[in-house]
Amino acid sequence: MIEPTVRIRPARGWEAIDFRELWEFRELVVFLSWRDVKVRYKRAALGIAWAVLQPLMSMIIFTVIFGRVAGLPSEGLPYPLFTFAGIVPWQLFSASVSSASNSLVGSAQLLSKVYFPRLIIPLASVGATVVDFAVGLLMLAALMAWYQHAPTAAVFFLPLFVLLALIIAVGIGLWTSALTVRYRDVQYVLPFAMQVLLLASPVAYSADVVPQGAMRVVYAVNPLVGLIQGFRWTLLGTEPPGSTIIVSIAAALILFVSGLMVFRRMEATFADVV
Repeated sequence: MIEPTVRIRPARGWEAIDFRELWEFRELVVFLSWRDVKVRYKRAALGIAWAVLQPLMSMIIFTVIFGRVAGLPSEGLPYPLFTFAGIVPWQLFSASVSSASNSLVGSAQLLSKVYFPRLIIPLASVGATVVDFAVGLLMLAALMAWYQHAPTAAVFFLPLFVLLALIIAVGIGLWTSALTVRYRDVQYVLPFAMQVLLLASPVAYSADVVPQGAMRVVYAVNPLVGLIQGFRWTLLGTEPPGSTIIVSIAAALILFVSGLMVFRRMEATFADVV
């Protein structure tokens, strides 16, 4: 029996993503995600305790600076609880973007020796951050119990906002991972950009401090605005994001689709440049 000939060639131009091929390599995504989790904490003295300390320290700093010193409102909630509900989705987003950005450069040997859909590498790096998110979510549940604040019926919408966070992170991560392969300056610019984005997102303060009207619409172009508002709404019962979430979802989808297109366009050169 004659074996069929399989030809592997790089994508050319603006070819569409082969989602069927990605599904066939789904086990590789799980394997690489688990590998990233083990590598991240294997040689850390505190191990997975870092997943607890990072959001905890951020909560304390934000509470002291923005809650006590600046006296910013927290929509009638205890400030530690209010700010921690913003830190959890923010850290899912920021950790995912940071991991995805360096994923291709960190897997240079794998890229140049083995064929598989290159999109798997940033997707696996984002998947690895879900472990830290789960730890943060458990900490938030414990904090809600401490303040005797029960979630509302809106908690059933929480998976949708987690999905929105991952869509935003993957979209930006695809942009930055592809650009980092060609322009290593991106890995130096990204930390500064993330700090600016943190201050431009309602993590440590309420979005209500931004005036209604055109300014609020412009503010909502940052997709993290609707995400964090929605996250607080589902768990703490704050005001729903309203029309803000529509603008944020539209911005998230634009980032995601454009990230896929740019990644696919540059994919053919990864093995040669990295």
